[in-house]
Amino acid sequence: MENEVGFQILAALTLATVGDQVKALRLAAMLKRRFPEDTIVQFNYLPVIYAQVALNDRDPSHAIELLRAASPYELGLAGINSYSTNLYPVYIRGQALLALHQGGAAAAEFQKILRWRGVVLNEPIGALAHLGIARAYALQGETAKAKAAYQEFLTIWKDADTDIPIFKRAQSD
Repeated sequence: MENEVGFQILAALTLATVGDQVKALRLAAMLKRRFPEDTIVQFNYLPVIYAQVALNDRDPSHAIELLRAASPYELGLAGINSYSTNLYPVYIRGQALLALHQGGAAAAEFQKILRWRGVVLNEPIGALAHLGIARAYALQGETAKAKAAYQEFLTIWKDADTDIPIFKRAQSD
């Protein structure tokens, strides 16, 4: 049962990330109904999904507002046998702050991910935080720091499929 829920959460977040908002919101609504008293579902998974949808709608302020519910729980582990969006609220908040051109605040969010690697585990945001912090530094005009962070990301992903859109964009940044 836990694996099924984990897959549904992962599917909803993935759908939201790639822009299939209708399916993402349908899965989120099902999770909300099915687990009304589950703290992690209500205060971590769902806010992350809804915030990603808000980012897709180009409403980063709303994304940040949605993630306020996750703040007290974002450094916690959801459980050993379940999929977890450990620090995804932090990552999405960082993305929203980048969209708002708040480089200093965005850098602080991505730095949390780099500092809490034991919470992030092997989630993609562990590498993507380097890219986020590079973009945050670039917004602040800190060229040397931005270049170093971009290089760190490209080094981590040196063996990545070159057709991954985020990788291609990072190479052109």
